[in-house]
Amino acid sequence: MKPVFRQTQLYTFLLYTNGKGLEKKILDLGAGGNLPPLAIFNDQGYETYGIDISDEQIQRAKEFEKKQGISLNIMKGDMTQLPFDNDAMPYIYSYNSIFHMSKKEIGEAIKEIHRVLSVGGLAFLNFPTINDAHATHGEKVGEGEYLQEEYGEKVLHSYFDIEEPEKLYFEGFEVIYKENRIRNGFMRDGTRVTRGFVDYILEKK
Repeated sequence: MKPVFRQTQLYTFLLYTNGKGLEKKILDLGAGGNLPPLAIFNDQGYETYGIDISDEQIQRAKEFEKKQGISLNIMKGDMTQLPFDNDAMPYIYSYNSIFHMSKKEIGEAIKEIHRVLSVGGLAFLNFPTINDAHATHGEKVGEGEYLQEEYGEKVLHSYFDIEEPEKLYFEGFEVIYKENRIRNGFMRDGTRVTRGFVDYILEKK
């Protein structure tokens, strides 16, 4: 049985990449975990690559690959220093990953995305917003930056105003899709909580 993926926004990105008509080659930044969404693109005939900074998450992805009988080419790496040539990738995305850094580091990572992305290529990025119920929780370490508890560890989260990412980061890109998402969901303990994200699809000029 094929797995059911939670990353529904990437299906929107898939519609854009399929419609763009460039080489079917894609890079995921933050690609590890027990349900790596690169498999969505692998199933559609894309040549896939991924990086993740966590050995544990890479191992989980490899176990998934073995179970599914596929290869996603996920390696260890830092999204602020991508191990790829200029203009090497027609498509790049980071789903629920890039905001686990400071806002300064996020800027460095987006410059790397712009460098590696082909001219006319597409990138998908999403950011949690100040509409999120967790937006001011935890230990504040910078403007909109908080250390928050996740699975027993303190993890950095950066939160943004709705217009903030394009003001800070998108030089050299054209925004071709933007969605401000607010949804009510449930935590593992049954508590209902509001989540807020802003999604972008960007085209390299």
